[in-house]
Parts: sequence; structure tokens; C-alpha cells
Amino acid sequence: MFTFSLTFVRHGETPYNREKLLQGQGVDTSLSETGVQQGEAVGRYLRDVPFNNVFVSNLQRAVQTAELIVKNNTHCSGMEMVLEPLLRERGFGVCEGRPKEDLKNMANASGQSCRDFTPPGGETLDQVRLRFKKFLKALYKRMLDEHGCSEPHAPAGASEAANGTSAAASDVALDGSADDGLQGVSVHTLVVSHGAYIRVAHKHLVEDLASSLPAGVKMSHLFAPCPNTGISRFILTLSQSESGSPVLSAACCVFTNRKTHLDDLSDAE
Repeated sequence: MFTFSLTFVRHGETPYNREKLLQGQGVDTSLSETGVQQGEAVGRYLRDVPFNNVFVSNLQRAVQTAELIVKNNTHCSGMEMVLEPLLRERGFGVCEGRPKEDLKNMANASGQSCRDFTPPGGETLDQVRLRFKKFLKALYKRMLDEHGCSEPHAPAGASEAANGTSAAASDVALDGSADDGLQGVSVHTLVVSHGAYIRVAHKHLVEDLASSLPAGVKMSHLFAPCPNTGISRFILTLSQSESGSPVLSAACCVFTNRKTHLDDLSDAE
């Protein structure tokens, strides 16, 4: 059995975010000045988390954000980031580059909610979820290959450590410290991606993989839109099947959409 943390960060603000324009995959913009400040802020907040692996969407806004996090981290100097197309934002087809209001109007005309509507040429939510599932499958294998045990059974004490992590995580407040949920976990993975993608990831981890949830958490917060450089964290425990392939044994949601690192930036505006 092998336990690791999975920390998600949404990219910082871009000029398109500020103007409420959809980017998706076809509009590959860089961070705005505010976005760079947000990236620096989240990097400082996470500076003492010893990330072992960093996976990043290969779109500019995500790469720039990840670079700022790694630069500010006391443990990640010189770490090579893995640029992963599976982490790219949901494709919004004909709506990319257009105001979000256009997407809302198209969704309303079709009788669907904006989040569930797929514009012509765009990705469905199921297609995005499939991309995330492919990423998780590859991540599980990499975690066990690089950090996990070689035996199909858990080493002594692994179950106890995982249970302790889940118990600690259940008591975490929405606004806590950067190391929430990391006690007793020695391997940490960072994923830098996008708002719509991260929301699909949250729903898959909670609804499909039955992640345990923090005490008192509201579902409206859990699945709310992730703010720029918002942070979410899950603790995942893997085991190996008899064939040697990785199997998810347990998942625990520590927190989602945390943005306390942006408080000082808001005060300065």
C-alpha cells in the first residue's frame, strides 16, 4: 500500500479571464500582471511543501504558474516539470475567444445549464472526465514505479498511516495551513491545470471514486468554480493487484478551492 498527496492549482489570471472571455484550448494566452502576482503568492504559500513530482497542462498560463510555484518552493529547485496535454482545459469549440455570456446564451437557448452545455466543436464533460481518468491511470503507475513498494501487499504500518491521514483531514477547516493533510505522507504531487478541468476532476474523485470529505463541507463549495490559483488537495492510497497493476484503495478530500493566499493581494487593490 502506498499513500501520496495530490495538490491541484488553477493557473493565475490572464487578460482573457479579466475580460470574461473563454480560452479553452485554442486561445493560449499568458498571465496578466495580476496573474503573475497570484502565481508568486501561491508559490509562497506552498513553499514548504516538498513536491516530488510536478505535472502541468502544456498551455502557457498553466506553465507560467507552475514555474512561479517551483521557483518559490524551497524543495523544488531544478525540478523538471512534466508538461501533460491530458491536463489541458476543456475545449469550448466555437465559443473560444468569445465572451462567456455567449456560452450562457447558447446554453439557455438549448434548455441546458451553462456548465453542462457543450458548444459546437467543444468537449463534453464526459470527454474531459475520460482525459482525467487517463491521467490518473498513468499517475498511479508512475507513483508506484518511482516511489511505491514492489510487493503486492502493503508494508507494515501503511494502513495505519493512511487511516491517520484521513482522520486528520476530516477535521481541516476550509481556511487552514499549507500542509493540511500531509502529516504521515512522504510523497507529494502537484498538478497545475484549469478551472473547468479541475471541477471535473473534483467531481470524479468525489462522486466516482468515493473520496471521503472534510467534516461539515458544503457541496456548493466543493464543486464551486475554482478561483485563479485556487488550491485543492486529495490524499490517495494505492495498492497493487495480483497482476501488479495499481489499484486505488482509498481517497480523501482535504480541501478544495482554497484562496487565502490571495488575501493580501485583494487588500492591496
